[in-house]
Amino acid sequence: MTPSLSPLRSHHVAVIGAGAAGLVAARELRREGHSVVVFERQKQVGGTWIYTDHVEPDPLSVDPTRPVVHSSVYATLRTNLPRECMGYRDFPFVVRSGDPRRFPSHAEVLAYLREFAKEFAIEEVIRFETAVERVAPAAEGGNGKWRVESTEKEKRVRRDEVYDAVVVCNGHYIEPRLAEIPGIRSWPGKEMHSHNYRIPEPFKDQVVVLIGNSASAVDISRDIAGHAKEVHVACRSNAADTFIKQPGYSNLWMHSMIERVDEDGSVVFQNGQTILVDVIMHCTGYKYHFPFLETNGSVTVDDNRVGPLYKDVFPPALAPYLSFIGIPWKVVPFPLFELQSKWIAGVLSGRIMLPSKEDMMKDIKSFYATLEAQGIPKRYTHRMGIAQFEYDDWLATQCGCPGTEEWRKVMYLTTGVRKRAKPETYRDEWEDHHLVSQAYQDFALYSY
Repeated sequence: MTPSLSPLRSHHVAVIGAGAAGLVAARELRREGHSVVVFERQKQVGGTWIYTDHVEPDPLSVDPTRPVVHSSVYATLRTNLPRECMGYRDFPFVVRSGDPRRFPSHAEVLAYLREFAKEFAIEEVIRFETAVERVAPAAEGGNGKWRVESTEKEKRVRRDEVYDAVVVCNGHYIEPRLAEIPGIRSWPGKEMHSHNYRIPEPFKDQVVVLIGNSASAVDISRDIAGHAKEVHVACRSNAADTFIKQPGYSNLWMHSMIERVDEDGSVVFQNGQTILVDVIMHCTGYKYHFPFLETNGSVTVDDNRVGPLYKDVFPPALAPYLSFIGIPWKVVPFPLFELQSKWIAGVLSGRIMLPSKEDMMKDIKSFYATLEAQGIPKRYTHRMGIAQFEYDDWLATQCGCPGTEEWRKVMYLTTGVRKRAKPETYRDEWEDHHLVSQAYQDFALYSY
């Protein structure tokens, strides 16, 4: 894009959330000369990385009146990406809190985010324990300004303020998606979502079925197997006749999807197996959820497609004064958040130009058409995988900064291969020492 010749503009920006996305958004906005207020409903920074042993009273998390717990982190969780690859680009994720492993615990990631916030003095602009109730255009006719209504818990202070722009960084690991299971209404066992899983001990001597094939299903099935009588993992992507005992376990099986459940407590799989089951755990991911946001239909969530969004960030009708960070998934999140943040900050200041609203909509429609032609369901609109690096490099070009380092790309890809081949050991055995060396050569450029 051609840089704007007009003088740079400074805006007053509200950032919703002080997790990994909100923190780097605040830093980049301030670096670009904007003033920032970050709204965070918890007592500290870190978002989903804050572990708590609290779980929601509704194990499926479907009751809209339930008290919401904002973390989905379980006690034994370790990252499924190596730390070198995970960190923000100019603030390396080296050993922080005494967990020296390459695939560290959630506590190490939280310590890293806290240090990032401290290093860049972000806490001074965060309002903790403050819930955002409503974000809506401040006036008819769209002058770009936004009204933000919030409540500070302790002081019971309600605020109604106007900002030039809003950046939404509220994460998407709070509102569970559930699998549809024929017969479930009359099934007598317990159902829950992995959002409410913390420790394996409550599953002692039980027969547990997990639904899903993502990182949480892989981890939790193995976590529970040490205590449960039997663990069965049902997965939509497995062939209909799948029935495989997992190597190294006497009580862990992979199946095809559940065909139905019956009133006697049994679960019938597509492979013909019928098993009496105590607990069904949905490890089936989450819904994008923006209960505070009013856009008059300019942004909707349809089968987990947030749209329309230009490059997963700007809704054309409201750009650039409303933007989203952290919508893509199956990515290396922190560096992606960083590049999205740089782009938003530069667009708001006028240093980087967006295409016209019409051209942004054309781009979005063309992208949707491509997904449809490839038979990709709507719910996978924001799944990136290997495409993330082209996306990152596009953002970097917009911002005038270097693209993703080659070692980071290769590290991500080789980790994925090892994770599929050796789910038990990939976090503790590896052969990419040369990539680690390259990473640390790059890290030496930064003095943190």
